[in-house]
Amino acid sequence: MWTLTVISVCCLGAVVSIVQLLSDQSNGEDGNVVLAGCGTNVTVDPNAEFPEIGPYDSEQIGNAAIIIAVGQDLEVPVRGWVIAVATAMQESGLTNHGHLGDANDHDSLGLFQQRPSTGWGTPDQVTDPVYASTKFYEKLVKVDDWETLPLTVAAQSVQISAFPDAYAKHEPLATEIVNTLTGGGANVSAVSTELGTCAQPGELSAAGWMIPVEGPVWSGFQTPERPTHNGVDIGAPRGATVVAASSGTVITSECNASLYGAPYSCDVDGSPEVAGCGWYVNILHAGDYLTRYCHFGSAPLVKEGDVVQAGQILGYVGSSGRSSGPHLHYETHLNGDRSPAGAVDPVAFMQQMGAPLG
Repeated sequence: MWTLTVISVCCLGAVVSIVQLLSDQSNGEDGNVVLAGCGTNVTVDPNAEFPEIGPYDSEQIGNAAIIIAVGQDLEVPVRGWVIAVATAMQESGLTNHGHLGDANDHDSLGLFQQRPSTGWGTPDQVTDPVYASTKFYEKLVKVDDWETLPLTVAAQSVQISAFPDAYAKHEPLATEIVNTLTGGGANVSAVSTELGTCAQPGELSAAGWMIPVEGPVWSGFQTPERPTHNGVDIGAPRGATVVAASSGTVITSECNASLYGAPYSCDVDGSPEVAGCGWYVNILHAGDYLTRYCHFGSAPLVKEGDVVQAGQILGYVGSSGRSSGPHLHYETHLNGDRSPAGAVDPVAFMQQMGAPLG
């Protein structure tokens, strides 16, 4: 028996809604334990009744269910389901369009707006959601390293759209849809074809996220002892590799250390008296999520304007800026707001993204 649960995590007035399906935890009649949190071992039934999710009604979510079920049947890794759903959101709003007359874009039809004139199939075929989904997946899996590419790059490699960057904005809700219909399936490894086992530290989740560095959380978010600590401190040794937690665009890469109002070098260790992050990087991701990485030991390896992939090396753990020893200070923000008002607890945020810290 499925139940829809919405968990709200409130931080500084911002609310992160974590939507997940929780299953009945009792054993099934066949003796299999129903898995929860990282998907279940049950194929999505496209004929079931579905909840509305975001702006999409039950019929549209039913089309998403078909896309996911086809991916399961073809044994496409779960990351592919997220990419496919996001692509159909952009192309058709998850609606299986026939010909729209004067409003039609060339001869584009169906969930993925595939064109019979370019070899996708006959009009009847491309308006069959199962056929259309199958053709999308067949082309997707031929793209080199598609599982680790930014979603919009992977989708564009299949669709060859006139708007190649348009897919990215759908990634968060596509992830939510996959999680809702599969009981948290986007929390498994991006390359996994089966549900139930969560992504491990260092692995990219099917949601497109991974931990920035391995290590325990030493200091939490806005604790009573440090109410203005707008991130978490991850214990990692000097020189440990720091990677981008998800694909996105670098919007800051600089040294901002100062001491008593005067600039202070980021190429030496800082101290609690020094102000600023030291060498640090801000990345803006799909969904206007922002991540911040502080206290590198040397200048970051990326510059402002660079487009990075999840797992790309940003720099190395150090102790520049306001720091009493080597570690990574890591922040997560909503709505592209790099101020304290936009900060949310990275532990809860990364758990939602299938890449738990610590």
